[in-house]
Amino acid sequence: MSGSVEVRQFLLRYDGTDAGTSGYGGVPAQRGGQADASRISDDQVRRARLAVAQGALGAEDCAELLDMLGLVPDDDGRLPVQR
Repeated sequence: MSGSVEVRQFLLRYDGTDAGTSGYGGVPAQRGGQADASRISDDQVRRARLAVAQGALGAEDCAELLDMLGLVPDDDGRLPVQR
């Protein structure tokens, strides 16, 4: 992937945490109830951002993909994907 350093720097602006993966071998645990069935966790957002960054061609491509997927915070600091 070209521009991987740029992509990592871009992601660090949006994700300052460096949390480890949860679940067994990085596989998320099954959700328990209907109430939180549509809730997307912060860890899922982090992993989605990393997956986008790995497939992006550069920082600009990564930014566009993250925005299209709702993974960039809005003016209130909330992610559209978590509303």
